[in-house]
Amino acid sequence: MTMKQEVVRFLQKNGVETRFVSIVGERVYINNLKLSRFSRKKEELFLGEYPNFEVHRSKIFQKICTRASRVLKDALNPRDKILLFDSGSCVNFTLYTVLEPYTRKYGVELFIRDQEGKRDDWVDSFQFQGEQIGAGSVALPLTLDGEVEHILELMLEGEKLELLSSQTVNGGLKLIYPLINVPISWIESWIKIEGLECCFEHEDSLPREMLVFLEGFIPDVREKMMRSAFYISQENLRD
Repeated sequence: MTMKQEVVRFLQKNGVETRFVSIVGERVYINNLKLSRFSRKKEELFLGEYPNFEVHRSKIFQKICTRASRVLKDALNPRDKILLFDSGSCVNFTLYTVLEPYTRKYGVELFIRDQEGKRDDWVDSFQFQGEQIGAGSVALPLTLDGEVEHILELMLEGEKLELLSSQTVNGGLKLIYPLINVPISWIESWIKIEGLECCFEHEDSLPREMLVFLEGFIPDVREKMMRSAFYISQENLRD
């Protein structure tokens, strides 16, 4: 039995609902405080048994998980085999941490492979990697900011609106976007609070500058642009 399995069994035995906590290394992140039933008393009992572990109760992480769950409840099937790519980025780490409890909630399997190059380079490797491990899905680290910046870029270039997240299949693999409704600022705040060592792959661009400018005048500009773009893209499909 692995250390993680021992930890899961101990938590379950003591009344913690492990479908709502993420176990990554020697850290336990609470995804939903109420549903996890991970009280301070249970935390004290757990740390008494596993003193090398840490329990993290971050409200911003719980918000990230809540938004991701709205996507994942429709995107996942029981016992899915899901491929993830790791570039050492904070967003990829967040993606894995959000998905980890679904190994217990849905019985999914997560397979992590190194990511090399930019998106256009490694997207072609989905099918090959998926066939190797028998995966049926790929989880991509696309955030709300990434999608909205793409929308702005298309507008500036006068091109037809097509959402990155509208691509749901690649070479027979289902593409899922757990963080599509999560602002990058939430992830940045969480990473800073946790003091984690990872990187953000920001590139200065006009769409990014425009988005920063617009948010100073329009509340929830990302969410509003996303809703509008989704509506327009659906109308285009009907035409």
